[in-house]
Amino acid sequence: MLLHFYKMNGAGNDFIVVDNRDLSLSEVLDTETIATLCDRHRGIGADGLLAVEPARDGADFRFRYYNADGGEAEMCGNGARCFGRFTAHLGDTPLERVTFETIAGRLTAEMVEEHVRIAMSDPKDLQTDTGATVPGLSEPIHFLNTGVPHAVAYLPDRAALNQLDVFTLGRAIRHHERFAPAGTNANFATVLEPGHIAIRTYERGVEDETLACGTGMVASALIHHLLTGAPSPIKVDVEGGDTLEIGFEKTPDGGFRNVTLTGPADFVFEGDIEV
Repeated sequence: MLLHFYKMNGAGNDFIVVDNRDLSLSEVLDTETIATLCDRHRGIGADGLLAVEPARDGADFRFRYYNADGGEAEMCGNGARCFGRFTAHLGDTPLERVTFETIAGRLTAEMVEEHVRIAMSDPKDLQTDTGATVPGLSEPIHFLNTGVPHAVAYLPDRAALNQLDVFTLGRAIRHHERFAPAGTNANFATVLEPGHIAIRTYERGVEDETLACGTGMVASALIHHLLTGAPSPIKVDVEGGDTLEIGFEKTPDGGFRNVTLTGPADFVFEGDIEV
């Protein structure tokens, strides 16, 4: 059969998007097929696949996110922005606000001029300096679940970040026993100035460095606040060349609420492929 798809990207994090509101694609989109579609040599090529499905809890849509290896994940920040932009244009009249359910909870996407702002689920499982160590990295490794698990290490300067072997160190952290059995994404960050950071990310499921990771930006920004006291909003530079913005509020118990991620979400092309 021919599968109609759309290609989108959020800050360089690229996705295949399919409309499965009638659930006709549910049996077609198995792990092997999704992995093939995301393969950059044998398929369309993407960091992951987004499927639009009917909501079950009163939201506008259901957000299904699959990593490039075909495995389903809880959510994806950059993918959520693309999902919001895509679903806002499904009807005859573009919407300014869309709600959708994910495994990590209900999210809201708001169209802000050419950008999309995602209201994220509340972070959890904060651990500063987890005690985990890997060869070649002397900095403490922190942890925060921002919808999916993220480890964050802060490097001394931009030069150290640029020279870092993200693939080797990221893979070591991703598979570290401290984060077993689910594993974790791995972020490496540095402070450019108070309230402005740069990050590089190794993504679980993609199993490589990506140009951007939305939930990783959120985790890195919130850890930056905890380590330095930098106020909201925090700017984040990613390898794809974009600068995104993380907003948040602190709770009385030291946690976070009203976390937002604002950045680009762009249509690239659409087409059909045989599956």
